[in-house]
Amino acid sequence: MTRYVLRIWLDDRPGALGSVASRIGSVKGDLVGIEILERGAGRVIDELIVDLPNDEFVDLMVREVQEVDGVDVENVSVEPNPDRDSRLDPVLTAAAIVEQESRSGLLEELVDRLSFDFTTRWVVAFDMTENAVIAFRGNAPLRGWVEAYFRGVSSGSAYERTEPSDIALMIMPQSNVAVLMGRPDRPFRDLERSQLDALARIGDVMLESFTD
Repeated sequence: MTRYVLRIWLDDRPGALGSVASRIGSVKGDLVGIEILERGAGRVIDELIVDLPNDEFVDLMVREVQEVDGVDVENVSVEPNPDRDSRLDPVLTAAAIVEQESRSGLLEELVDRLSFDFTTRWVVAFDMTENAVIAFRGNAPLRGWVEAYFRGVSSGSAYERTEPSDIALMIMPQSNVAVLMGRPDRPFRDLERSQLDALARIGDVMLESFTD
């Protein structure tokens, strides 16, 4: 059994999700988790966690789901951490942040947790006072690109709230630290960006409490 993350767009109407669940069941899939990522203009973006017997059923599942009226598949991928409960991720990250005893420890823990929680390709923490990368994970973009991006953020340009869909930005204004992350395989949605904003508020308060 392999666990998959299936992101779909569907019409915001009664019965739509039930029809999708029925199609998943018809190909021996077990729907074990549902999260609403975004809603508006009569459409909903849902992230479904599905267990399938093996890889041979993936294409069949996608075809079946797309047969439901008003449904489009945005992305399907293997869940790299099948034992996780994504509903708990932001809470566990918040707990990990407040447990840290130093500024450097907090930043290292934060980029680790964000990389895990949001299955990012890369995460970079940046000190906007010193114009310096202070922590990173994954295959981050070239340093010059990162520095240019954050210079735009710190100067108050349009970068701050118009990042591309595959990039998410956390700003901690009191400590003047920002975190940038990328995930080319699927966009960051409203729920995820709201979670990041909340974590930024917690991280900002904690960073200000340290002197190291």
